[in-house]
Amino acid sequence: MIDNLILGFSTALTPQNLLWCFVGVLAGTIIGLLPGLGSTTGVAVLLPLTLNFEPVTALIMLAGIYYGAQYGGTITSVLISTPGEASSVVTTLDGYQMARKGRAGAALAIAAIGSFVAAIFSLIVLMVVAPPFAQFALKFGPIENLAIMILGLATIVSFSGDSKIRGFAMAVLGLLIATVGLDAATGTARFTGGNVNLFSGIPFVEVMIGLFAVGEVMYQLRIGAAKPIRARFRDLVINRQELRRSAGPIGRGSIIGFLLGCLPGAGSTLASFIAYGVEKRVSPHKDEFGKGAIEGVAAPESANNAAANANFVPTLTLGIPGGGTTAVLLGAFTIYGLQPGPLLFEKQPALVWGLLVSFFIGNVMLLVLNLPMAPLFAQMLRIPYVYLYPLILFTSFVGAYSIDNNMFSVWVVFFSGIAGYLMKLYDIPMAPLVLGLVIGPLFEKALTQTSALGDGNLLVVFTHLIAVVVLLLAVVLAAGPGLLSRLRRRTQPQRDKEHLPTS
Repeated sequence: MIDNLILGFSTALTPQNLLWCFVGVLAGTIIGLLPGLGSTTGVAVLLPLTLNFEPVTALIMLAGIYYGAQYGGTITSVLISTPGEASSVVTTLDGYQMARKGRAGAALAIAAIGSFVAAIFSLIVLMVVAPPFAQFALKFGPIENLAIMILGLATIVSFSGDSKIRGFAMAVLGLLIATVGLDAATGTARFTGGNVNLFSGIPFVEVMIGLFAVGEVMYQLRIGAAKPIRARFRDLVINRQELRRSAGPIGRGSIIGFLLGCLPGAGSTLASFIAYGVEKRVSPHKDEFGKGAIEGVAAPESANNAAANANFVPTLTLGIPGGGTTAVLLGAFTIYGLQPGPLLFEKQPALVWGLLVSFFIGNVMLLVLNLPMAPLFAQMLRIPYVYLYPLILFTSFVGAYSIDNNMFSVWVVFFSGIAGYLMKLYDIPMAPLVLGLVIGPLFEKALTQTSALGDGNLLVVFTHLIAVVVLLLAVVLAAGPGLLSRLRRRTQPQRDKEHLPTS
């Protein structure tokens, strides 16, 4: 292990690799700032530029783009409620509210700190237990994946606000919208109206941009644009109390993110949703969630960065992509004549350990870049909204168009913006709708495969121990808080009687 680390540092610390690592994380941060672009597109677009590089140098740069985009997506989520990455959607719920209260600098700082801690934690675990974790992940077939999707849906309660019925209805609507496109089992088109743009489904990123960015601008214009935030510089810096409150969420988010990131296809978006849901359940500051709770930034940001690194567990050890971006990186391995899998650690130790060590170096670079700059980024909110709102709309529509280079994406953003405006106007929670859209395709695929494995009998789920354990966690997550509150209400009168003074 020590020999491998020495080899990794000697590979990653060459001037050339350090330079391209920095270029990668900087480019990733900028890509993350642009709505709709995302790490997958960024890596795919910049991949041809690395063809003349040494394989290890090229992979270090491309991996830097990947995890750098996780940092960049947070900045616009917090400042202007425009998620640059799908995994940053949850951060808008509390991060943007903190910005409205003049605490944007603190939100960005804790996001950078949480991301760094999660990245280092996941890297240490990745280096130590990657092969065993990969073998364990192989046990997660369609049945176990179905249980994971149900666990994700169980977090709906956490995003429903004051009305659980509305939250449930929005989640169901998200699941229904996710059925648009080609049937997972038969390949036949459903609810497309003959429009070929809908064969791949309602595009999630465009919907996300419309709901959160365009919808927010329309809502602010209706109520009258607020005055630019004139927070003092010292108010933009994170304080000790916020650091103490964030320690637990960062730890829990890191663990949740790593565990889910090891599973092929689970992705960092689902990890951020589940981490937020868990945190809202265990936090002593539940009432602050959705109104600017710093835990609501720390937990999902830690989870999505831990998941991003954990995605490399199945990619490097099994040759199975952990998500969309690692699928592109898997193609890069092939281009460079490399075959990811168990033998890669033996045949190319300098490349593998150099790449893993570069994650650590790149995250240090990102922390140095983002932490001191957090208060300065927050100064963006001083710009008068008469200039800021057109900029938000411009980047939203241009970012949407750049995804597929057609107007269909722009129209999706437009109509999603109207929907987002109406949902804010009538206080309908958006997060359950987004969660339904995220889980819908994965849930349907796992459900179809599970049904096939059980010859139409879904009770086959209860014959798999891992699936049963995950389902029990889902039940606890969904029903536990309600049962606890009822128990407290029943026991409170008895406690009050015990504390009455005796005459």
